Amino acid sequence: MNAELTPQQVAELHAGGQIQLIDVRQVHEHEAGRIAGDRLIELMQLSAQAETIDRDRPVVFYCRTGARSGMATQAFRQAGYDAHNMTGGLVDWEAAGLPLDPPGGYVAPA
Repeated sequence: MNAELTPQQVAELHAGGQIQLIDVRQVHEHEAGRIAGDRLIELMQLSAQAETIDRDRPVVFYCRTGARSGMATQAFRQAGYDAHNMTGGLVDWEAAGLPLDPPGGYVAPA
């Protein structure tokens, strides 16, 4: 798998239960709209929570546009994780017509 994955690729992998999907945005952003079945770990909490992330399964990070999740991906790849970034973040996810949770959810400003 590439370090960068499109929202469509992430949707397929997530639907198949093949990845851990982690939102690195802030709580208010996550509550406004997210990918169903993800896990929220704010970027600033990631290093403290690293041990709770399974090293044996690919992990995909996402944020609003892909910048914060890109930093997370790079750090976790350097630490030996099979880490990936969802390019374009939730903005591109929504633009691709993929569903947000909760129904009627939206991409909050950072």
